[in-house]
Amino acid sequence: MPSSELRIAMLAAHSCPVGELGAKDTGGMSVYIREVARELSEQGHSVDVYTRVHDPADPIVEELGTRARLIHVRAGQEAKINKLEVYSYLPEFTRNLENFRLDNNLSYDLVFSHYWLSGLVGQSLQKLWRVPHVIMFHTLGAVKNDIGVGEEDPILRIDAEKELIDSCQCIIAATDKGKEELEHFYGAAPGKISVVPCGVNMELFQPVTQSVARQKLGLNDEKILVFVGRLDPLKGIERLLEAVPRLGDSPGLKLIIIGGDESSSGEVEKLRQLSSSLGIRNKIDFLGTVKQTELPYYYSAADICVVPSYYESFGLVALEALSCGTPVVSADVGDLKNIILPGKTGYVVKGNNPEILAGGIARTLKWPTRSAETALAIRASVGRFSWGDVASEIASELGKVLDKWLVPVT
Repeated sequence: MPSSELRIAMLAAHSCPVGELGAKDTGGMSVYIREVARELSEQGHSVDVYTRVHDPADPIVEELGTRARLIHVRAGQEAKINKLEVYSYLPEFTRNLENFRLDNNLSYDLVFSHYWLSGLVGQSLQKLWRVPHVIMFHTLGAVKNDIGVGEEDPILRIDAEKELIDSCQCIIAATDKGKEELEHFYGAAPGKISVVPCGVNMELFQPVTQSVARQKLGLNDEKILVFVGRLDPLKGIERLLEAVPRLGDSPGLKLIIIGGDESSSGEVEKLRQLSSSLGIRNKIDFLGTVKQTELPYYYSAADICVVPSYYESFGLVALEALSCGTPVVSADVGDLKNIILPGKTGYVVKGNNPEILAGGIARTLKWPTRSAETALAIRASVGRFSWGDVASEIASELGKVLDKWLVPVT
């Protein structure tokens, strides 16, 4: 970790890091930005996270940590809008960000942007401030299009990502697989990519005795599966629904789906219709968004957390569940094959075919009733993924970029 303080401008243009998790454009990236900013500040660095105003009631400045702030920048309508619409407001976002910086006499050592929209702002600020630009894409348009599920991302995004990969000073990838995708789909130079994993808030995500968690949530003595995430086709929820009938006629089985907001009503209705056509409507509960502080109870109440995604950049939900002592059955996405221990903390199955998913779930449901000791052992398997450790690695990578930037050209 750098011995001196870093002054970091972190960019999250389209998605507010303190927004409602599980909403359409608010997911793991928001958790990542909030947690890393807070931990960097605890380690002596100064972090200003800039995001777009999405509600007139948003405070201009909001404290995230000891030396970390969230700053809302006006750009376009002061309302939630589709993230692609944010593209047309990026020049205004950049201007107003710069006005805030000048008005408050601020300066930064580098820019750390998240997602391609923020990256375009970071590219402009890198030139304006003459500081290095580090970017983390979280997801990649070319990879999503290659999977072919859900809406196709526009060529605008693909071209922007290619341009940003070429122009930035460093790319942070969460997994070795993510690094390979950058190289394969975009021709990124391997030496420009640093791999730093994601983390989990182990103080928040702690095991709760299963019976206590179920009593608090009003759940019965059933076999409970839980899904947590945005209601997006890439999350593979319909594959999970199709797996449920393959688990046999178990009257005590329940699937709890957490995620989605008013903008996801169409997706919820589609999933409800699918569950009805499969004859499992009475086994599915759609809860919508749940406060993050309540999630440990749902993870702990569940017998299994299921991650049926087609694509994950890392797999934060799995980390949260494991940190709560709950086994995970997941498709082979993100870095989960290197995190989940087969037969001990869950299973990673090949693909998200309903039959294969059901097999992994059925095997895990046969495990003995989870004891406190078992939950602690599952939790211990992810002990190396604290956000403090992640922030230390990020600070180290940012320090290297800055050192290289400041070396005089001879």
